[in-house]
Amino acid sequence: MNVKVLLLFILSVALCLPCAYGQVQDTAFGNNADLEKILDQQHPVKGSPGYYTSATFKATRIINGHSIENIGTGVLDFRIAHRFGQLNEGIKNLYGLDNAITKFSFDYGIADWLMIGVGRSSFEKEYDGYAKVKLMRQTVNGRHPLSISYLGSISARTMDVVNIPGFKYYLSNRLFYVNQLLIARKFNQHLSLQLMPTYIHYNLVASEAEPNDVFAIGAGGRLKLSKRIALTGEYYYTIPGHKLSGYSNSISLGADIETGGHVFQIFFTSSAGISERVFIGQTKGDVTKGDIHLGFNISRVFTIVRPKEFRDGKP
Repeated sequence: MNVKVLLLFILSVALCLPCAYGQVQDTAFGNNADLEKILDQQHPVKGSPGYYTSATFKATRIINGHSIENIGTGVLDFRIAHRFGQLNEGIKNLYGLDNAITKFSFDYGIADWLMIGVGRSSFEKEYDGYAKVKLMRQTVNGRHPLSISYLGSISARTMDVVNIPGFKYYLSNRLFYVNQLLIARKFNQHLSLQLMPTYIHYNLVASEAEPNDVFAIGAGGRLKLSKRIALTGEYYYTIPGHKLSGYSNSISLGADIETGGHVFQIFFTSSAGISERVFIGQTKGDVTKGDIHLGFNISRVFTIVRPKEFRDGKP
């Protein structure tokens, strides 16, 4: 009798174990669908919203130069960039506020990997066009530790020139070309850094002794201080032997302020020019002499083409 009771007890425990184990699983992980979600968050699938690192920078510009970020597909970004005169101009020129260089530009997102833009600067009445292409994007799982983009631009200065007897001034003399790689990494929620190796070609330079090709390496970063404020910095070092004489390296320090979904950028910079060929290769200001400009960037975005999931009033 005792043996029968013992066998019945063992059989009951054996039958109840799977049920008990299943209840433990449901308590710890939920159902299978919930478990899959947890695994997806830890190891996102390519193409899913959490697969790529987002918001390495909060704007398409760090300060003067481009950041790794593109605007969204079908979105138009109207930007105004402003650089006042030098602070050391004194009270007579209200510490540079009486003088200013302004640039208006339009950026448009063709695809999630391609952004194009055009702009016009008051400095030498310059027009420029550019394209930024994403080559690689940093991933959350660490498979791709960096984001890499290519920036290519062409600009033309349209200011009047002095006619020199016997010298024919061609349209090509007005043109400049910029090729740049943007290599960035978001280390955590607070710190992002970027390197910008740059090549600039000037079709026309001041003399035969001047190089037509300028090489530089830039470094920039963003340090998030709070939900809405971040410090930004940017420095471009031009390579000796491939540098125009009489110019200095560009350095800038500022802040990004997020307001109502937009980013307002205010900063101090040694560069008065706004296009790459000017602030990288032709910065006249020397910060050791107090040649510092107050500047700001503001933008307004417009959705030109709505995403498919938001068309026809569908969520």
